[in-house]
Amino acid sequence: MKKHLEELKKDRTLLDTIDWEMTPEEAVRLYLEWGNNWAGGKYVIRSKSDVTTYFVISTWEDPPVIYLIRRNSEEAVELAKITVPPELGRRYLSDIGYTKGVYALEGEVKEWLVRSLDETVPDQKAVC
Repeated sequence: MKKHLEELKKDRTLLDTIDWEMTPEEAVRLYLEWGNNWAGGKYVIRSKSDVTTYFVISTWEDPPVIYLIRRNSEEAVELAKITVPPELGRRYLSDIGYTKGVYALEGEVKEWLVRSLDETVPDQKAVC
């Protein structure tokens, strides 16, 4: 069962595992394209026990939805599903030209989520 925002806020252990820098593209490169995982990164994936937990935003639904994903080399599991507030979702869709897809969490949506989780993310609030 996927967690919702209020449940996620209470799960400090899970929140502490989130890689706020991970993008969907980087996750694919690291976990699915094993031959490329050496390139310029701090991660080296050696086995299915290497995992990353990160957020993505999907625009396949209206309003957009944020998913918390846990990925290893064998699977990606959706741990949480958070609906973006309608007005924020409209602005986000406008900014990306209403293109359907799965994107890295950044900008105003990331700032909203960080505030919503009451999460202290070192150096993230300044660069969002």
